[in-house]
Amino acid sequence: MVKVKVLFIGPNECGKTALANFLSDTTEQIGADHYSPTQGVRILEFESHSLSNANGNKNSACEVELWDCSGDFKFESCWPALMKDSNGVVIVFNPDVPSHLKEIETWHSTIISSQGLLEAQCLLIAHHKPGSGADTSHPPLAPQLNKLPLVHSNLEDEPEDVRQEFHKYLGNVMRMLSEKQEREEMSIIT
Repeated sequence: MVKVKVLFIGPNECGKTALANFLSDTTEQIGADHYSPTQGVRILEFESHSLSNANGNKNSACEVELWDCSGDFKFESCWPALMKDSNGVVIVFNPDVPSHLKEIETWHSTIISSQGLLEAQCLLIAHHKPGSGADTSHPPLAPQLNKLPLVHSNLEDEPEDVRQEFHKYLGNVMRMLSEKQEREEMSIIT
């Protein structure tokens, strides 16, 4: 089974942990009123089945390592170690907090641009907290962020929509890994 390492990055208090728990089917429950910042990183491992890519083609299952990274810049010295061998990056932000729109530009340049990740390896999730009203219009993003696929997440109203989009994203990452492996094997043969 293919193993995929995906980083969840973004500003503090944007909902990365709640989203990571939901997508990994983690039973850990944290009350909506209780905020407990992630210290460094949490690694969630799970299997994901029946993945499909953007073309609708079904792929096999994969083993996912979801790295729920702290949004606190005091852990910046750890980022190179976290990024090592990552196959994809998901930037989570709360579109209702104006400072998050600027901060995700920093996350993009620090993590995505520096690693040379392709757009298909990245995903933006505009995570709406419970009771926020969930405005699903396109937030005003920087040009480099507008190139990335954007998904709105609302775990109160449409939780399975974000799971479905995440599975589609994983399918695309798996396809890219498979293509890379085929190219490497062909280079050995020739």
